[in-house]
Amino acid sequence: MRNSLPLLAALLAGALPAAAETVACHVTYGGETRLIESPAVASPYTVAPVAVGSYFLFRIVFRREPADLAGIKLYTYADRDSGRPLIHQASYAYPANNAGPDGFTGQQTVYEPVRDGELHYWCELKNGAGQ
Repeated sequence: MRNSLPLLAALLAGALPAAAETVACHVTYGGETRLIESPAVASPYTVAPVAVGSYFLFRIVFRREPADLAGIKLYTYADRDSGRPLIHQASYAYPANNAGPDGFTGQQTVYEPVRDGELHYWCELKNGAGQ
């Protein structure tokens, strides 16, 4: 019985779901900060942008596989009646290095060309275990 306890623990640990790794972006616009998170996806085409205020759309595309396409891409679009033009795009290698207090991106600013506003963001890679 004593010899079977390590085996039982290993089997149970394998049966538990792994903590999902996510990219978490702290987005500030109009004095309000919100957290936008995205898990890894198999296809970038399945990721919809998230509305931020009445002008910006923010999109996180996080891919771990295949290895040659692994990375993190961040997109900011203008939400206009005539369409959604891309106004900012940034690419980061995976795995990302959360080196400083502002994650792997550092503090970023996107300017609103029509209303003279600003969107600020910084992103971090979270391991899902309360990092």
